[in-house]
Amino acid sequence: QVQLVESGGGLVQAGGSLRLSCAASGSAFGINDMGWYRQDPEKQRELVATISVGGTTTYANSVKGRFTISRDNAKNTVYLQMNSLKPEDTSVYYCKAVLRIGAPPRLDIYWGQGTQVTVSA
Repeated sequence: QVQLVESGGGLVQAGGSLRLSCAASGSAFGINDMGWYRQDPEKQRELVATISVGGTTTYANSVKGRFTISRDNAKNTVYLQMNSLKPEDTSVYYCKAVLRIGAPPRLDIYWGQGTQVTVSA
């Protein structure tokens, strides 16, 4: 069974930094795209950043220049470095991975459990 386990959330003052990690574990899978999303209560989950297998990245306009997504394919891990944090970045952050499973491989989407990021003014 495949799992995505997140870590690194917490409470930080405005202007501070946090680094989120998300590691995929299990057996017999490959990973395509990975990404980070965030969701506030009663709102839709929104994209924060994505990264392809080859390292191509995309960012929401609201985080460009402040957040950096990266991945370590050997560790099946995706990271989100968040700098210059603002109170409006407060949210639950979820990692997402598109996995190749089985033979012939099928694509399945997996989500992490979510980690709270709170930025105080």
